[in-house]
Amino acid sequence: MRIYLDNAATTQLDNEVFKAITPYLLEFYGNPSSHHAHGREAKNAIDGARTTIADLLNGSPNEIVFTSGGTEADNMAILSSVRSHQIKHVITTPFEHHAVLHTLEVLKNNGEIKLSFINTDNRGNLDINQLDDLLRENARSLVSVMHANNEIGNLNNIELIGEVCKSRGALFHSDTVQTMGHYRHNLSKLKIDFIAASAHKFHGPKGVGFLYCRNGVQLSQLLHGGAQERKLRAGTENIYGIIGLAKALEIAYSDIDGHQVYIQKLKDRMIAKLQEQVGDVQFNGNSSIAEKSLYTVLNASLPVSYATGDLLTYLDQHNISVSGGSACSTGSVSHVLNAIGADTSRNNIRFSFSKFNTAAEIDYTADKLSALYKALAA
Repeated sequence: MRIYLDNAATTQLDNEVFKAITPYLLEFYGNPSSHHAHGREAKNAIDGARTTIADLLNGSPNEIVFTSGGTEADNMAILSSVRSHQIKHVITTPFEHHAVLHTLEVLKNNGEIKLSFINTDNRGNLDINQLDDLLRENARSLVSVMHANNEIGNLNNIELIGEVCKSRGALFHSDTVQTMGHYRHNLSKLKIDFIAASAHKFHGPKGVGFLYCRNGVQLSQLLHGGAQERKLRAGTENIYGIIGLAKALEIAYSDIDGHQVYIQKLKDRMIAKLQEQVGDVQFNGNSSIAEKSLYTVLNASLPVSYATGDLLTYLDQHNISVSGGSACSTGSVSHVLNAIGADTSRNNIRFSFSKFNTAAEIDYTADKLSALYKALAA
């Protein structure tokens, strides 16, 4: 038995998603841009998937652009804001995914934008009053704030941020990669211009995602070479990925409240077990506060008796898969933990849970950690 507690990095493909994808690998393999029957079958399937996603999110099909994942969607939103809307000032947080931060750093270094960061406290809570001040001081800005952090799980109030942005005439982009399929997003009410999502974070396939772009907001073409995605995203569509994305989101929405209750119980169990069996444990950011954090993520700060890399190896040797943070930053010190002033000399481990995990797996993991620390203390 292997225990997988790294669901923030990627999730297990749902069997129903696999079944939905299979016909488009073996039977309906036409190019959606072809005008014969095989092509029409593929094109109709993509249109159906786009409608499914839009209906679930209370958006319009023409607001959904399929991408290779969250990174491309983030890049497309940011670059479109700067190049199509002449945005010269961008406000973000120091906790964003590198798909956002690195893109903004390139634009800043090229002299295309001025970059500002929202102030935070040592738990990662954002100063919304300061955001409003920044928007008053800078005409026509883009605000890019993720819905939930992929390392410490902090939930940001994108409803409030959207209202602030709208009141100041700013564009608002949110990376919802960690929350899509885990929370309901009502795009008819949310004051937001762009959201980015990736299928493999909610039991869909890797290599596919989407960008939501609100009607009336102009997008720039990121990739050139073809007229796919209404001339917004050149390249033959990943049809089976798109089918899998829509099916995964449909499954997620079918019991999203039940999954939240179930997974939150697993997370609460892990918190209690670590506190009881390891003792000197702290939790980074808001990850241990249910109402302020993503229910799938727990970032634990464990005693310094063992190097983090060695601790991860120890757990791996006992058939437990966890991580020290973002899979995109393996081997480097977490910029998120640095930004909140966390003690990075301690063993900081991210446990992330899914509907496929069990209470027995939580208990086994806590027992192995307890045994290790007891042995080190002996």
